[in-house]
Amino acid sequence: MNNTEIRMLTEEQILQEPEDHYMDDSQLAFFKQRLIDLYESTSHHIQSAREEMGHTADASDLSDVSDRATLEEQSGIALRIVEREQKLLPKIKLALERIRLGNYGYCLESGEPIGIPRLLIRPTAEYSADVKSLMEMKEIQYKD
Repeated sequence: MNNTEIRMLTEEQILQEPEDHYMDDSQLAFFKQRLIDLYESTSHHIQSAREEMGHTADASDLSDVSDRATLEEQSGIALRIVEREQKLLPKIKLALERIRLGNYGYCLESGEPIGIPRLLIRPTAEYSADVKSLMEMKEIQYKD
C-alpha cells in the first residue's frame, strides 16, 4: 500500500487500533465517511418528514375530533424531530471542518483526545466526556 492509499476501517477495527494510531489518516477517513453518511441520512429524513407533514396537512378536514387531535399531535412530534435534526446538520459540518483542519477527535477545551468509543456514539462530539460532564454540572449550578 502506498502513502496515498488509505485503508477503510470497520467499527470493530477502529476500536482495536493501538492508541498511537489515534486520528491517523485511516481513522480520520472512517469518521469523515461516517459524518458524510450521517449528514445525508439526516437530510433525507428531514425531507421525508417535511413531505409527510405536507400530506397530513391535507387530511385536516377530518370530521372526527379525536382523529384531528391525533393528527395534530403526530404533526407536532414530527416537527420537533425535524427541528432537532436541523440543529444536527451544522454540527456535522463543523465536525467535517475539524477533520479538514486536523483537530477532529480532540477536546476543544482541554486538547485531550475525545476517544474512539465516544466518537462512535456521537461523531460530532467537541468535548471529552469529562469536560462535557463538568460543563453540564456548571450549567445545572447556574440554573439554581
